[in-house]
Amino acid sequence: MKKHKIIILGIAAFLLMSLYACKGDGGSPEPPSFESGRLTITFDYEKQSGMASNQFAVWIEDMEGNYIKTLYATKYTANGGYKDRPDSIALWVEKSGLASMQKSEVDAIAGPTPKAGNLSYSWNLTDASGNAVLPGEYKFYVEGTLRWKNCVIYSGTIKIGGEAAEVTADVAFAYEASEGYDALTGDSPENSMIGAVTAKFEPNGGE
Repeated sequence: MKKHKIIILGIAAFLLMSLYACKGDGGSPEPPSFESGRLTITFDYEKQSGMASNQFAVWIEDMEGNYIKTLYATKYTANGGYKDRPDSIALWVEKSGLASMQKSEVDAIAGPTPKAGNLSYSWNLTDASGNAVLPGEYKFYVEGTLRWKNCVIYSGTIKIGGEAAEVTADVAFAYEASEGYDALTGDSPENSMIGAVTAKFEPNGGE
């Protein structure tokens, strides 16, 4: 009798193990993920003379327009300059929720105005809280303030996860940004500050 109990318990344990194994294969699928990767946004930058230029920001959104993360923003605007100069990279200020950011959050994204040259800003595929995002399509933006109220905005869509990809952003300009960004057009004002913007996704960190 004792031997029969041991056999029955053994069969029950085997069935339970089989059930869990099947559940792992055919149960609710886990969200898709990737081991690692990197998105790099690159453009030429020419520092401008005079006031009310040389402010720009680089950030990521999802396809529904939800803010994901800022890769870089010039220190003057990020540290409160937008209050005195509300036209300074105004779209980024609004989308990022800058007014409600903690100082530590601002310090993590803000930097001094760089020297002229080819600039690159990398995204490690995490959101503002440090959580990994899911593979899929994302929007990237580079916004710059030109001559007080004029602005330039580059935007593009790129797929992360899977194969390597590279895209060139579209560009739009606005005169008198305070009149509303719905007035953005493809007509170019004087814009020697930010050159063509490209974004490149490299799986596995580009290794």
